[in-house]
Amino acid sequence: MDPTEKVKAGIDTRLDSRFLDIRKENVSAIFKIKGQMFHSIRDFFYDNGFYEINTPKLVASATEGGTELFPIIYFEKEAFLGQSPQLYKQMMMASGMDKVFEIGQIFRAEEHDTLRHLNEAVSIDAEASFMDDVDVMNVLNDMLVKVIGDINDKCADELDILGHEIEVPGKFPVVTYDEAVEIVNSRDVEMDWGEDLSREAEKALGDQMGGFYFLTEWPTEIKPFYVMPKEGDEKYSHAFDLMYNNLELSSGATRVHQHDLLVKQIEERGLNPDGFGSYLKAFEYGMPPHAGWGVGADRLTMVLTGAENIRECVLFPRDRHRLTP
Repeated sequence: MDPTEKVKAGIDTRLDSRFLDIRKENVSAIFKIKGQMFHSIRDFFYDNGFYEINTPKLVASATEGGTELFPIIYFEKEAFLGQSPQLYKQMMMASGMDKVFEIGQIFRAEEHDTLRHLNEAVSIDAEASFMDDVDVMNVLNDMLVKVIGDINDKCADELDILGHEIEVPGKFPVVTYDEAVEIVNSRDVEMDWGEDLSREAEKALGDQMGGFYFLTEWPTEIKPFYVMPKEGDEKYSHAFDLMYNNLELSSGATRVHQHDLLVKQIEERGLNPDGFGSYLKAFEYGMPPHAGWGVGADRLTMVLTGAENIRECVLFPRDRHRLTP
């Protein structure tokens, strides 16, 4: 590998000698911007009354069901690497700490080979009591306005090195799931109501919308058990995604805070409530209404730097083929 880049090296060669690769100013610029991103995010949360928490990454069961888990040997038991801090964030809502955030690793055992997926990633998570999906969408919007403004102000040299610019956004537009299905089908990409967005559907919708936008009112049946259904029309939910062009950056929702409804939705998804005993216990004594979201930090870095491969935005990425360095 030639750090002067007179001879170009492929991404795998570069990652094998990452300590040399980062000496290139266009590579180090990405991580200087990423560092400022985390700095600005923490400033935003602290300035807005959120408490920073740290939740376990070794867990006894799946956060949301499913099989996308890495099992590990934990003394005499089987344990798993955590998919999300979701259940712990919600339990904090019963603690009197009404607004919390976490920046930490998550693990997904998905057999992807794409430019936007990794098996170990950093997630930025927030949860707040007495807020609904619209409230926390506004929090997310405001946070990203601050982050992008700070990076434009404090990382101008790095953005110049990368030849990338991003305007400070205003209020993100909103498109409902029903509208998204119409847009996708109008662009000759087949999508049935009740499906998640395929890669082709994401591209079609991104071409229409462009920039940051919220995708709201998702079908309840394709969202996790802790997502609140809409009152009066339970086939829709109070769930949203934040998209940037065709890249999903965040998912969030108003959460179910009623114990019995939560148990019902766990059972309806073929899961056993007994496996969620510690989580459900927090709901037995009264849980405030609450909402929250999680943002993929590495994907957000792609947006902020113009990188096309998520591996460019992680110091030592972990995908299905790479476990070193």
